[in-house]
Amino acid sequence: MAIVEVLLYTIGTVVLLLLAAIAFAVHKYSIIYQFFHPPAVNSKSNGGDIVAEVLKAHGVKFLFTLCGGHISPINVAAEREGIRVINTRHEVTAVFAADAVARMTGAIGAAVVTAGPCLTNTITAVKNAQMAETPVLLMGGAAVSLLKGRGALQDIDQMSLFKPLCKFCAAVQTVRDIAPVLREAIRVAQSDTPGPVFVEFPIDVLYDYQNVLKGAGLNSPKGDLMSKIVNMYTMSCVGNIFAGGFELREYGPLPVQRPMASSGQVQQAVELVSRAKKPLIILGSQATLPPTPVDELRKALEAMGIPCFLGGMTRGMLGRNSPLHIRQRRRDALKEADVVILAGAVPDFRLNYGRVLSKRSKIIAVNRNKSQLLLNAGVMWRPALAVQADVGSFLLEVSKGLTGFNCSSEWIQSLKARDEEKETSNL
Repeated sequence: MAIVEVLLYTIGTVVLLLLAAIAFAVHKYSIIYQFFHPPAVNSKSNGGDIVAEVLKAHGVKFLFTLCGGHISPINVAAEREGIRVINTRHEVTAVFAADAVARMTGAIGAAVVTAGPCLTNTITAVKNAQMAETPVLLMGGAAVSLLKGRGALQDIDQMSLFKPLCKFCAAVQTVRDIAPVLREAIRVAQSDTPGPVFVEFPIDVLYDYQNVLKGAGLNSPKGDLMSKIVNMYTMSCVGNIFAGGFELREYGPLPVQRPMASSGQVQQAVELVSRAKKPLIILGSQATLPPTPVDELRKALEAMGIPCFLGGMTRGMLGRNSPLHIRQRRRDALKEADVVILAGAVPDFRLNYGRVLSKRSKIIAVNRNKSQLLLNAGVMWRPALAVQADVGSFLLEVSKGLTGFNCSSEWIQSLKARDEEKETSNL
């Protein structure tokens, strides 16, 4: 009797393990999904076509690259969609160029490079985009999914390298995931505090079905069971990659999230500025970010009539001869100002870590990034009002609330006189 019980228990365990293995395989390789969404085995379409359509739907006009076999389908399809593909001499240049496009247009900058050391070459430029808060999409090739970790060409752990640098990192596993992953990556890059994102594409999600199947290494038909199992496994993997891959999907942009100031915060700022005799604005690069057009921001600054120091991407915004553009002796101006608006400007080394801000001044700080907003606060300086919000939108709303406000002409003239004095002494 004991032997029968042991035998039944053993059979039951084996059946349960077998069922668990089947369930795992069904889930991992989406066997049920493949049944209802079979791969288009004779289609010449490939994953590169989908990447190009998503980029085009997001207004990408330039794609910077240093071409390689892993990513060729993206470049070919992008050119066919009317996106200008610009081949660079070094991968880091491709990302620097994408960064420049993003800064100058406000749209996402896009670059694609091949796998391994070609991707690692971009790290300096990606870090630069992170520090500059620039929305850059970096796409990289990768080894065939089935060969990852098996010594394939240029196969390294790319994700661990880019996770500390990027707001979003994802490895696309199937063709059907290309559009959703890319759309989410671009949304994250442009949301809140902008920054770089990275999407990895294994070769087998970019080429067409027949090419992938050809390169999958199917064994020639043999009578042995192991060859048949390996072939079945490989076919299942390839089928999962392409199942439902070219069905109609949405390619357009997802809503971008931007922090906005509350009406109460705007009113507080209006009240502080309206009582000021010597107000001052220090503008940082965040002021140029969408959704506020730079021309509208310039008009708002001119309407407020508050003297401004311009930094980063805001340089040149007011024009060479603007009476509000102050260039020299910022430290002296900050000592005298009774209200200072740090509009995307950060109290880091450029403001001597906040030491140049007078304790007598009312400081209004606005920044999308909370850590930058309060950098060195409480130690070197203290904000009267700290607002985590889009800078351009905030200044537009404050300008509307300051209708009729007139900044002291004597204050502006004294700052301009220092400008002229300093510039004369520099000759």
